[in-house]
Amino acid sequence: MKHNFSDQPLNYDGSQLRPLFAYETFGLRGDSVVSFIGACDVEKQHMLDGEDKFAGDQIKGSEMLHFIIEVFRPNLFAAVSFQRLVASLCGETLMQMSDQPIRREGDDLFFGEGKLSISVASVSSVSFMVHFAVNISNKGTPVKTASLEDLKLSGKDVAESLLQKISQEFSEIEDATKKVFPL
Repeated sequence: MKHNFSDQPLNYDGSQLRPLFAYETFGLRGDSVVSFIGACDVEKQHMLDGEDKFAGDQIKGSEMLHFIIEVFRPNLFAAVSFQRLVASLCGETLMQMSDQPIRREGDDLFFGEGKLSISVASVSSVSFMVHFAVNISNKGTPVKTASLEDLKLSGKDVAESLLQKISQEFSEIEDATKKVFPL
């Protein structure tokens, strides 16, 4: 899996979760994970989670660490499974880097009573996609949050560590599928 962290700030409004975003924006073609730092304010037309959409929830924050994953196998079950794997990998990474307890509930991470992450998984006609983001700051969020600032961690350091882990995990999963005989 190709991966890239961009030092250039990029705000996320939901429109970035589209096929070939990594190719168009960063030149990464194929299965990929890209990361960048920027504000988040998901516009209603780009809100994919039915619960959030129907409740009229706002998904926003002044500064977040974003990850967009694209895998060219359009399967929603695989997308949601990979979304949860990314949440687990991120939780482990944050605990290792901060020595603080992080808890995962489904696809969300929490530190204390604050929500640390947001994510969504979906499929297009050619791929599955995951957006996963971690608060860098607690400013501008509509709910009680926790952030990398609370954990005294750098967004870039977390991104570089997590990009490596996601890419390695994907490669190992892909490799494991090539050594098993069919039933």
